[in-house]
Amino acid sequence: MKIELLCALIPLFPLLGFLINGLGFRQIPKGVAGVLATATVLASFLLSTYLFSSFSGDTQPIVATLFDWISVGDLHINFSFQIDQLSLLMLLVVTGVGSLIHLYSIGYMSHDEGFGKFMAFLNLFIFFMLLLVMGSNYVIMFIGWEGVGLCSYLLIGFWNKNISYNNAARKAFVMNRIGDLGFLLGIFMLINTFGTVEYIDIFKQATSLEIGDSTVLVITLLLFVGAMGKSAQIPLYTWLPDAMAGPTPVSALIHAATMVTAGIYMVVRSNVLYTLSPLTLEIVGGIAIATALLAASIGLLQNDIKKVLAYSTVSQLGYMFLGLSATAYTAGMFHVITHAFFKALLFLGAGSVIHAMSDEQDIRKMGGLRKALPITFVTFLIGTIAISGLPPFAGFFSKDEILAHVFEHNKLLWALGVLGSSLTSFYMFRLLFLTFFGEFRGTEEQRHHLHESPLSMTLPLMVLAVLSAIGGGLNLPGGGWLSQFMAPIFEGSRLVNPEAFAESTAEHSTEYILMAVSAGVALLALVIAYVMYISRQAVPAPDSTDRSLPEQVVYNKYYVDELYESIIIRPIRGLGDTLYSFGEGLVDGIVTGVAWLVQKGSAQLRLLQSGSIGFYVLAMVVSIVAIFALRFFIRL
Repeated sequence: MKIELLCALIPLFPLLGFLINGLGFRQIPKGVAGVLATATVLASFLLSTYLFSSFSGDTQPIVATLFDWISVGDLHINFSFQIDQLSLLMLLVVTGVGSLIHLYSIGYMSHDEGFGKFMAFLNLFIFFMLLLVMGSNYVIMFIGWEGVGLCSYLLIGFWNKNISYNNAARKAFVMNRIGDLGFLLGIFMLINTFGTVEYIDIFKQATSLEIGDSTVLVITLLLFVGAMGKSAQIPLYTWLPDAMAGPTPVSALIHAATMVTAGIYMVVRSNVLYTLSPLTLEIVGGIAIATALLAASIGLLQNDIKKVLAYSTVSQLGYMFLGLSATAYTAGMFHVITHAFFKALLFLGAGSVIHAMSDEQDIRKMGGLRKALPITFVTFLIGTIAISGLPPFAGFFSKDEILAHVFEHNKLLWALGVLGSSLTSFYMFRLLFLTFFGEFRGTEEQRHHLHESPLSMTLPLMVLAVLSAIGGGLNLPGGGWLSQFMAPIFEGSRLVNPEAFAESTAEHSTEYILMAVSAGVALLALVIAYVMYISRQAVPAPDSTDRSLPEQVVYNKYYVDELYESIIIRPIRGLGDTLYSFGEGLVDGIVTGVAWLVQKGSAQLRLLQSGSIGFYVLAMVVSIVAIFALRFFIRL
């Protein structure tokens, strides 16, 4: 099969699924719509697997040009795909985890009236994400970038009869547009600086630049503004927790396999530029650790099962960017992959709980569910252990690799990273214990409704649980498979800054100590959570309970939304209302004034219609004389 055809088919299958289900969702039976949507993504996964298996690790990037797209002067932009180690990894993650989420949605959304439309939107989401990761230039990436933003709006506000859900969708859309403006300006600067948007051409030219180049600094900062929006970093992170308004499979798709990983992918793809700009990496590291700790601390007191996982996602994205700031690009991508496994597992597990609890999401009203939901419990437990960084599951290896690189780069950032790891372990085991252990705290009606989810929902959980358990084997300490596979991606960065990619100088004993500390703090947090919520059977207090000032601040998420409301939203809305009132008055005044002049003028001109033939003849003669005078005697 020709490489161009193969590359075209991978995103084409989900697009076909979207078109068929989107146009015919009122006529196509739910069963057919679900199978069709899942089959298209699965077909893309199988093609991606075939492409991966036929790609040799030392092969140069393959650029498959579908057609010439834009030509303006010396600027030529092709609609083309680039197949290399990075795009292949993302293809497998997006289509693999995405197909499991589609399968899960068949069971979870089976009773929803808009089932066919929902599956169509999921397909469209996958299509745009595939464009984002397959494109050979920044413009194709931007199309996918904007597309997933559109799909997030459609899916977060899918239940559009609920005003708060619509507000959450609009919030996500607007905040991402702010980041996208920075990303777009970065692309314009790339065109102005390098005369192209093709990855290969830009990075080849960039290797001749000096480290610390001011133009590269501005470009990388602008691109990172886009990443801050898509990957929910301070200050553009508040949309992601609110994205929980959408159906649970949407949360899993956005938080695990697609949209939020776009920022990480973009930085790794642009690794040469970021390696040339150490100052940008320092800024990225500072924002990343602040985001990781802020989100983790908020997660400590959240009582909505999906909100806990949402703030967990924001925190884990901070860890990924923290790794990238230490030029640990492989470690960052490693955590993207393992996070896709266990975060999709946790969100889908939460959906299984919500399904059994008749749409209840408050963990204070749960408890003791492990008996009624055994498969959900075991898989959720595996996901919790993985995200907490406890060996030997996937999260331990990826998070430990990030912390090891950060330790060599900056000891303070490492200490703060370990603190964040302990917070993660605590709030995740708090969530696990309050949901699945103790006595059931719901209503009798909910107790009667408790049941394990159908196979279409539990099968993806079991597959993801296995991946969350063994996924760490992709990059074991001491130079694992992933490090060797991705090495060609970073040749340009090695060329411009060999020191950043030098062999670690840390002794094996130091590495073992770092691993022990990382696992030890996670285990300690587990014990503290066990004592509080199992031994002492503590249950979080109702919302109306008086809290201490620090607890109140954290419980209300540091009042960041309220701050944005006060200093940004209200002033802009007030300015808009003022301009609207002024514009409305001005326009109304002009329109009304013209109408008044016409009315008064016509009333006076009517008087000339006297009915006297003599007056009409006189008027004609005067008019003819005036025309002749203007034509022959008066020179204007």
